[in-house]
Amino acid sequence: MIIDIEEARDTLRLDGDDNDIIILPMIDAIPDYLETTTGSSWVDEPNNELAKTAAKFILQLWFDPQQEDTARLKRTIDSLLYVLTIMAREQDG
Repeated sequence: MIIDIEEARDTLRLDGDDNDIIILPMIDAIPDYLETTTGSSWVDEPNNELAKTAAKFILQLWFDPQQEDTARLKRTIDSLLYVLTIMAREQDG
């Protein structure tokens, strides 16, 4: 897991566990999504702040895809995924 439920709640600015049933599957899916899009598993590198930041932006987009900042979030996520992809390629040699 790249981010935990507390980090997810903080990112989404939610109090309590009312939305955990929605949030937990999303944070469980983020590592697979990052691996599919970047070619690397970031779960083994929990201290990678860039992967954690990307995960938080992805969570925001998935949790509320109709918000007014959707286009900005998508651009930010695309940029982060691009950098993570380059980092993954460099790790693979």
